Amino acid sequence: MTSLTITPGGPLRGTISVPGDKSITHRAVILTALANGVSTVADYCRGEDCLNTMRAFQALGIRIDESVEELRVYGKGLWGLTEPNGPIDCGNSGTGIRLLTGLLAGQDFFTVLTGDESIRRRPMGRIVKPLREMGATIAGRKGGELAPLAVVGSRLRAIAYASPVASAQIKSALLLSALFAEGTTRITEPRLSRDHTERLFQFFGIALRREGATLLLDGRPSVGWNAAPRLVVPGDFSAAAFFIVGATIVPGSDVTIQQVGINPTRTGLLEIMTRMGADIQLLNRREEAGEPIADIRVKSSRLRGVAVGPDLIPKTIDEFPILSVAAAVAEGQTTISGAEELRVKESDRIATMSAELRAMGAQIAENHDGMIVQGLGTTEDNGRLQATHGRSHGDHRVAMSLAIAGLTASASTAIDETACIETSFPTFHRTLLELLTERR
Repeated sequence: MTSLTITPGGPLRGTISVPGDKSITHRAVILTALANGVSTVADYCRGEDCLNTMRAFQALGIRIDESVEELRVYGKGLWGLTEPNGPIDCGNSGTGIRLLTGLLAGQDFFTVLTGDESIRRRPMGRIVKPLREMGATIAGRKGGELAPLAVVGSRLRAIAYASPVASAQIKSALLLSALFAEGTTRITEPRLSRDHTERLFQFFGIALRREGATLLLDGRPSVGWNAAPRLVVPGDFSAAAFFIVGATIVPGSDVTIQQVGINPTRTGLLEIMTRMGADIQLLNRREEAGEPIADIRVKSSRLRGVAVGPDLIPKTIDEFPILSVAAAVAEGQTTISGAEELRVKESDRIATMSAELRAMGAQIAENHDGMIVQGLGTTEDNGRLQATHGRSHGDHRVAMSLAIAGLTASASTAIDETACIETSFPTFHRTLLELLTERR
């Protein structure tokens, strides 16, 4: 699917599911590959990003049996990985390449990690620098700032590292390398980023400790950990976010999204949308593999602008594109600040969403670390955007956000370069059509 046309109409109605959480799937594959024995990972994400991580571990000597419903991962323990025959292609996955770099830094073999054009533009120095402090031997373009990365396995030593940014990828890469380091590694963040790695460490019984804002991990455990008989991955909140906003901004909508992860380090959008006046209910709360889960019911409502500051950004980092759509059709002004990290995602999401939504009639002023949006909710068109011919810029979250924006447009909206949606949510269009069909 290289383009997508969205025709606005009536409300979104129905009950849907979204793919398994992408972030958790990456981590589940990694930790089950390092476990002792055979693990089952159910309801995993089948997007290209996660499939590339699975292929990476197959190249590293791990047997993985795939079905639509679950994975069976034949773990070989902490020291069971083997040198691949060639470079490992991580595709579009920043999580994949960064976590693999951390993991492979402590192995006793050579690996080259690369990715697509987008990955080869994204900053890698933020993980390479602390890994080198641990004794890792890593080479890359521009002194290790850019992929491809050549990783020569080394004997690592523990460090105390204060991350300059709240990043789950940096934290997780260092935790994985710390497993193979001598001594106790300490990692401190300026603000708490998503904590899926910590929760899965706890699930597998890995002795990770927390002292305030600092994580402590003793390296080189003698026995490792046992396989997971069954690890269930919750639905991806970042995938659900498109339908949370869509059901809110399309009048008359009523949508329930089943079995969604509601990890508090991921659900900043729920806090923001609730402050904006959204009608959101969390139903049937429970827990799987240490992760809180709920069914999310959303009914349409009028939104009002709010201020979103730096404290909420780590919990909303992947939801910024769809949040900007909500802001564009709300009443009043929304300000987003402290989000400079968005400039180094799959696209410069501040610039991309500002430009694409302005083309749809939104009133947006771009800042270096965010944007100011004058919502259209009080205009003559009452929040309706204009039809346009947009472009994803190769960014899956931009593509899906523009599709939701198109539901409020005056006529059909065309979006080019939508093949990127396959990286995280291959069934996005089909799921959207289910909700549109329900209304008839």
